Amino acid sequence: MLYPSAAAWRAAPHKHVLVFGMSGLGKTHMAHLLRQSGDWFHYSIDYRIGTRYLGETIADNAKAEAMKVPFLRDLLLSDSIYIGSNITFDNLSPVATWLGKPGDPAKGGLPMTEYASRQEAFKQAEIAALRDTGYFARRGEMLYGYPHFICDTGGSICEWVDPDDDNDPLMQTLSAECLPVWIKGDDAHTQELIRRFDKAPKPMAYQPEFLLRVWQEYLNENNCQEDDVDPDAFIRWTYAQALAHRQPRYEAMSRWGVTVTADQVAQLRSEDDFVDLIAGTLGA
Repeated sequence: MLYPSAAAWRAAPHKHVLVFGMSGLGKTHMAHLLRQSGDWFHYSIDYRIGTRYLGETIADNAKAEAMKVPFLRDLLLSDSIYIGSNITFDNLSPVATWLGKPGDPAKGGLPMTEYASRQEAFKQAEIAALRDTGYFARRGEMLYGYPHFICDTGGSICEWVDPDDDNDPLMQTLSAECLPVWIKGDDAHTQELIRRFDKAPKPMAYQPEFLLRVWQEYLNENNCQEDDVDPDAFIRWTYAQALAHRQPRYEAMSRWGVTVTADQVAQLRSEDDFVDLIAGTLGA
């Protein structure tokens, strides 16, 4: 472990952490809090995916939609307008919109073959962005002078590692650069996440084997064909299963670092609070 004790953590002149867990439990709150302190470089995996690894693909998808409209098509072909995605730390919607949902095209759904292709592209982009963690930790210090570093990962990090393998290459790489911090939720948090997702379902990335299984189960249970699937209904139906699928994977990953609770993260108000929280977990 990068910091073997609370004393080592407190004394470290360069504190590097990688936070992971279900989306909605406080990763971004933690990252924003530390960034605002002025001493922490905030590396957002989703931002890196959208700007570096899928930026051109996302913009091309928007252009393809615009080309279906004669008025916009003429302007694009004459280079009279420019179409791009305005991705920021606080607005990652272009990534989710491109990822899409499978099902009835009349309801905005994608054919499963296209959806699976985008899932695979996202997987490769996320793995590449995660492998850039060490580079950005060094860049944040050398270029901008930030002594500390936080990597804010996406909820799907657990899909691309083998959490039971002590020699998983991605986890070995990441834990050599940062202290992994798992934000753990309880049953009440899970129910709240499901309630929020039900109100505003958004695209997610899934492990290919999991996606294949739940897709076939959904078709069988609802006795429907691919084009009959309501995209929002499918991802709502899948969400609770996805949380149950990810929970043991996060828990297995937690042995690479430390665990904090979502309630503890919600109470953080300063950098000192965060340093104390991590020290407390290392001390325990």
